[in-house]
Amino acid sequence: MAKSFTTGDTRDSSMGYIHCCGALHKTRTFRLVPRADFVLCELDYLTKCPVCGHTVVQLTRVDANDNISIVRKVNKKAKLFYEKLKNFILYEIRAANYTTFNSGKFYLNYNEYGIKKRCYSNLRSLKIGLAENKDLKINP
Repeated sequence: MAKSFTTGDTRDSSMGYIHCCGALHKTRTFRLVPRADFVLCELDYLTKCPVCGHTVVQLTRVDANDNISIVRKVNKKAKLFYEKLKNFILYEIRAANYTTFNSGKFYLNYNEYGIKKRCYSNLRSLKIGLAENKDLKINP
């Protein structure tokens, strides 16, 4: 069964997937000009499946009654279908860039129960300098 998993309506927050060869593969997703009675049209384009090597194009359309129609083409027909719809592309939907800034390769050596450890990220959860003491009685 053909599936397309694109989420969100913004340009930067979604990534398309096409189900091919028993797995989901990331695709290039394009927003198209809605034609006829459709509210939303998206085109997912998988240039080459890593398993079978096929080119897959899938057009997903949603009408005013939330009915979804899917058109899926493979290989030569997919390339011709993509070329035919190229003129109707408004923009490409790209995934958000979540690069972290100001992060170095710093780590913190600490000692927990006599075992030397390294903390790479979460400094709040550290229990620095703990020593095991069986005779300590803590009264609430």
